[in-house]
Parts: sequence; structure tokens; C-alpha cells
Amino acid sequence: MKLAGVELRRIAMPLVAPFRTSFATMTTREILLVRVETEDHEGYGECVTMADPLYSSEYTAGAADVLRSYLVPALAALPALDPWAVAPALAAFKGHRMAKAALETAVLDAWLRAHGLSMGQWLGATAERVPAGVSVGIMDSVPALLDTVDGYLAEGYLRIKLKIEPGWDVAPVRAVRERFGDDVQLQVDANTAYTLADAAQLARLDPYGLLLIEQPLDEEDVRGHAELARRVRTPICLDESIVSARSAADAIAMGACSVVNIKPGRVGGYLEARRIHDVCAANGVPVWCGGMLETGLGRAANVALAALPGFTLPGDTSASDRYYRTDITEPFTLRDGHLDVPRGPGIGISPIPGQLAEVTESTEWIGR
Repeated sequence: MKLAGVELRRIAMPLVAPFRTSFATMTTREILLVRVETEDHEGYGECVTMADPLYSSEYTAGAADVLRSYLVPALAALPALDPWAVAPALAAFKGHRMAKAALETAVLDAWLRAHGLSMGQWLGATAERVPAGVSVGIMDSVPALLDTVDGYLAEGYLRIKLKIEPGWDVAPVRAVRERFGDDVQLQVDANTAYTLADAAQLARLDPYGLLLIEQPLDEEDVRGHAELARRVRTPICLDESIVSARSAADAIAMGACSVVNIKPGRVGGYLEARRIHDVCAANGVPVWCGGMLETGLGRAANVALAALPGFTLPGDTSASDRYYRTDITEPFTLRDGHLDVPRGPGIGISPIPGQLAEVTESTEWIGR
């Protein structure tokens, strides 16, 4: 397979409602799509950077620049291309895992289509559908939160994740438990909003039977997470701290987490995501698939990953209408709390041209 060129496409997707976390509030999701053309096929990857470097050091304009200036030229220099060649070809360029993941995914999609393989089949998926959870942003009031959670449970979501921050943690968790009971699978996500000095406050969540506390401390504070894990009963899950299979192995060995959230974009792509899955499975650590408000393109690949056997907890693989009234692909719909794993070649789904055009802000072609 030889690279003919790469298209970078900037799109802007209005959200059905503002989504607030401890670091930002989004009303529109700005997304960079990467389309790879080979001599016979094309493939898509979705870059999960945000417009500003708030969730991570990467951001969308920077991802476009590094792709344009370094990553795509490095692939174009290869005499032949397959998914395993991407990471070694890009290894000289430090960081930029989200940009690398988007490019690798586009190559993988094209390669799988050329070989008539679905992504789930190639990754080693063992399920035909995956349980879906939903992430609930920080709200203006507890009554508004309860109404929102009620709606998601009525839709059939199997797990609720509440975004938290100092001043919005115990009260919303208590209210959800009192309203909906102990049978609801409930977890919280701090997106690094706390420090180890907040351990006593986080321990106040222990009585509510949470599945986990996700990334309470700074992403570099693995030792702090290990100490926090000794001070609270609720399992600690790492998200931002896990950037590779090696970092996952180190965090597990240190006792910094007992659950791992795998986001393919954050770790450099689906090949590395599968390695993290394997490391965690070997250590008896459950994993689940995180989300970055993806379109149907990124969601399709995530659902395929979440069908691997080590993904034993519902992920943030919500239906398309959780975030977007109109997706750029055929929508993913919830059925009995699950999403179907795509079966077609590659990621199993393609953009709908008219819907993609409506949200496109710019395109750029990078020839070989």
C-alpha cells in the first residue's frame, strides 16, 4: 500500500447542550479529521484534540501543524505503508500522540478496507455489541443534574459518570444515589481537579458505592495517586496519566490505579490501545473505553475497541444523539443499553457527504 496524499479537514459540530468539565465548557466541538488516500482506498482518522490545550498539551491547530510539517511527510517518505509502519516512522517526533493516532487510524482504516477486514475482527473483538455509559457534565444545580440523569436512565444507559470538581462532588453524588438508588452503576471523573491534600474530601465519596474515581490528581502525579489509593476505599482509575502500555504497567506496579480508562487518541492509536488492554488483562485490571465527544467516525473505532474481552466496564461509548443532533455518519443508536459493533470493512462507517460538507470549515490537501 502506498500513500497518495492526506486531507486535513476542520469541522465544527454544535453540541445539543453545553458540556462542562473541571477545565472548560464546550458548546461546539471543533474537530480535525484526517483522510488518507492510497492507490486504491481511503481511510479516516479523527483527531481528538480540543481547540485549546486544556485537557492535554495538544490542541487542534497544533495537531494540524505537526501533521502538515512533520508526520505526513515522514509517512510519504516510506516506500510502502501498513499500520505497523506508522509508529516507527513517527517515533523521532516527540509527543503529539493525538495527531499520530489520527494518522495511524486513517492508515489502519484504509489498510483494513483493502484487506476486507473489520476493525473489530482485526483487533480481536469478542462481542457483537458493547454496553454504553454516559458522561454527565457539571450542572448549575442539583435539580438540573437529577433531571438530566433521569433522562439518560430512561433512555437505557447502563452507567452514569458525573464530572466533579472541588465544590461539586459529594452533594451531587449523594443526590443521585438518594434519587435513583444503589443499583445504578455510578462513577465520577475529576479531570485532575484535586490534589493529595483533598484526600479526606474524596474519601467522603466512599459510602456511595462508586465504581471508581477517575483521574482525581494531576496527570504526572502517579505517586500521589498511589498514596490516595491507600487513603480511600473507592477504586482509583487513571485516564490522563496513561499514555502508553509502559505507563500503564508502571502505574499498576505502583498501586496507583486498579482500573484504567483507555482513550486511543490519548495513547497514540489503536495499536497501542490494544497493548494497554493486554497489559491490564495480564495484571487483572479492568479497562473501559473513554470518549472525547467523537463523531461517528471516532465512535465506530472506539466501539470496536470496546468489544475486546478486557473491557469489562461500560465505557463512554454513548449514542450519537448524546452530543449531536446530526452526526456526519449514520448515527449510532442505543438498543437495550448497548451499541452494535460495526461489521463492515475498516472502521465500518463512512461520512455522509452532505452532512460532512455542512459542518466543514476548511480542508487542506497534502500530496505525496
